[in-house]
Amino acid sequence: MNVPDIRWLQDLQRLLPIRSQYVVSGSIRDSFLLPLDAASGSATLVPFNRALWEFLKNQDYSLLLAYDPVDGLRVYPDEAAQRDLAARLFDVKLADGCQQMSLESLSKLMKKISAEREVRCALMLDFASRISRKPEQLSEAEHRFFVAAEKISLNASAIVPRQNGGPPLYNPILWLVNRAQDLPSWFTLDSERIATLHIGKPDFEMRQAAAQQLAPLFAGFADAQADVRTQFVKAFTEGTDGMSLSALADITELADRQKLAISDIDDAVRCYKVGVLDNPWRKEYLRDKIRDAENFIEDRVKGQRPAVIKTLDILKRSVMSLTGAQTRSVGSRPRGVLFFAGPTGVGKTELAKTLTKLVFGDEAAYSRFDMSEFAEEHTSARLLGAQLGFIDSEAGGELTNAVRQKPFSVVLFDEIEKAHPRILDKFLQILEDGRLTDGRGDTAYFSETILIFTSNLGIYVEDNHGQRHENVKPGDSYETVEFKVRAAIGNYFKFNLSRPELLNRIGDNIVVFDFISAEVAAKIFDGMLRNVARRLQEELKLQLAMPATVRDDLLARCIRDLSNGGRGIGNQLESNFINPLSRALFEQELTGKQRLTVTAITEADKVISLNLQLA
Repeated sequence: MNVPDIRWLQDLQRLLPIRSQYVVSGSIRDSFLLPLDAASGSATLVPFNRALWEFLKNQDYSLLLAYDPVDGLRVYPDEAAQRDLAARLFDVKLADGCQQMSLESLSKLMKKISAEREVRCALMLDFASRISRKPEQLSEAEHRFFVAAEKISLNASAIVPRQNGGPPLYNPILWLVNRAQDLPSWFTLDSERIATLHIGKPDFEMRQAAAQQLAPLFAGFADAQADVRTQFVKAFTEGTDGMSLSALADITELADRQKLAISDIDDAVRCYKVGVLDNPWRKEYLRDKIRDAENFIEDRVKGQRPAVIKTLDILKRSVMSLTGAQTRSVGSRPRGVLFFAGPTGVGKTELAKTLTKLVFGDEAAYSRFDMSEFAEEHTSARLLGAQLGFIDSEAGGELTNAVRQKPFSVVLFDEIEKAHPRILDKFLQILEDGRLTDGRGDTAYFSETILIFTSNLGIYVEDNHGQRHENVKPGDSYETVEFKVRAAIGNYFKFNLSRPELLNRIGDNIVVFDFISAEVAAKIFDGMLRNVARRLQEELKLQLAMPATVRDDLLARCIRDLSNGGRGIGNQLESNFINPLSRALFEQELTGKQRLTVTAITEADKVISLNLQLA
């Protein structure tokens, strides 16, 4: 098995002749793939301590001491030969495998190790981020400790040990920290002998090697054909992009406990990411629901058949797992991405809710973010989570929290053009990688979500003088509306924002909604009126009746201005009917009444009233 080289160990080997101390950050809690059995060529996933010790042994180091603020000092590995050597060279006295030490005693030990000439040895300071509570506000003892450590780094020299000889190398001191800034800034800046090593997430080659190592633990792998094995390793590697090798090991254990075979690798990875084994996207009933969905959607979203058909096409593509099939690697991109554009009040938000009900069976699986609330750059902290150290950093971000809580959901970003451009940059990562890490360092995975952006771009445009005027208007053909709106959206992302890459990620998923016609407006009106009648029956036990002439009068009042779409019809119905109806009923004795008939609508001094008959 060909095991890729580990970058941070390569850097350590290169720097040992010239650097005495190392601040190591990043994925220090990950596992690392080492070829421990040279004869068989097999590799093993080991923690940082083991990886470091195996490397040091190969460089003729005889001793590794490890310290952390909780357990104190210990010998790694905990073997008799190493314990005896530590006791003889440094008077280490272990009780139950460890020895408590003050910072003053620890600095003296660091000085001894740096100057030791009999054998090569090293000291690892684990959980070094916790040595001081506030790195820029040190106590007197902490300040003295770090000054001593800085002085030791400058006074140390590369050593040729008397016992084994070899090239001159430092006896290194390694500080394991969560972030480099967890230590005083001056400590690393003012010493040329202190190197900074950052351990990144494993790349494709390393994950592939780990997947090959873990593959035999999946049920059915040993008996599978060679091409099936190859495909499994490829799917495992690509599906874990951005994850640690420890995560790959955890996925393997999860698959073993859930009795998942190699054909279920996608489910195993998804279960690890989102914490849910059941996958609604793979339910057979979902295909049946989508197959018959056109009437279901058009019952709630009227007059938008081209938009509905295109939306269903994109949804069917998501169900068949063909989203991004033209690319080499789909990765963990969202299941579906839709960009709803068009006039206000024509059903964009309603279609998003309808899709939620259709796919997930519950509108509660719907999260809406009004992007006008994120027009300032600083509001990104609210959406994505404040960075550690800032106020409310422990709360996480509203978006990342919502997706972690509801991994199978529709996420709606309303009026996306109103968000600050810097916030829009975050959507690039979501659309490309399907994940987002908040200020706490927690990752939310969007691989099982449908993302919907809504926008009114293209309805109005600005001329050369900055004046807004209509770009499209009621009465224009749908082809004209679609062409002009799409062009305006393209111009906005390319020229106004200078972010054509965001538009490229959205691709051809732009769904343009048409204006509400008078015929469609009448259907919307009738639906709203039925809702009013149902509410009267449920709340007041009254059956609503209305002669055709009164209904036509009310319809004319509600649809005379369609510039605000269905939302405008609802507002007019409230003003012309619901408000005067409520006023009239408030003054009536309704006990025993079963039927309410509206006989006329009148208006005097701009006050609308209803003539009612109760029986």
